[in-house]
Amino acid sequence: MPNLPRRSETLFEKDQTGDRDSFDDAALVEGLRTGSARHADHLVRTHIGPMRAVARRILGGDAFADDCVQEAFLKAFRKIDGFEGRSSLKTWLHRITVNEALMKLRALKRLDERPIDLLMPEFDENACRIEAAWPTLATTEDILERESTRALVTSKIRELPDSYRIVLLLRDIEELDTAEVAKLLDITQGNVKVRLHRARSALKKLLEPVLRGEVE
Repeated sequence: MPNLPRRSETLFEKDQTGDRDSFDDAALVEGLRTGSARHADHLVRTHIGPMRAVARRILGGDAFADDCVQEAFLKAFRKIDGFEGRSSLKTWLHRITVNEALMKLRALKRLDERPIDLLMPEFDENACRIEAAWPTLATTEDILERESTRALVTSKIRELPDSYRIVLLLRDIEELDTAEVAKLLDITQGNVKVRLHRARSALKKLLEPVLRGEVE
């Protein structure tokens, strides 16, 4: 197994723009299996950014993201002999990072299990949704083009209870399929679908001011 740099050394502080090596997955895996420091460095430089982003989204910030990524790389190096090439290295590392982030959440006992009912849309006795008229409806493009809006969407996702927030992140942001999410969270696929539906409904309600164009 290649030596993984300590966080105080190259893994988190090295300039990631200077890597001029170029390897396809097969060459990179072959080099990693021989313990090549050059190939290990290339793997870290190439994938640390996306892996950090995944960890931050799941953990809700930076506090434990670097530790999570460090553990994910260590696990990847240990398990590289078992990599069968059924997916890309990027996808494989992504799944390892997701799993490490979920384990970190459980270890920290930070899972927020608040009921989601108060965040859900309201309906009248005829099962029609109760909502104010939307005189101005912002387009999706308008919302995504505004930096302040993107930050607001991120903050609203963080307001969801963790059991719903994580399902939403894994399905809609990380793009895992229902079966993968169910396996990671040790719940049924039906439960994943229910949580996802409720999370999307709650998020839509939280974002109504944005959709109405009230947030600049």
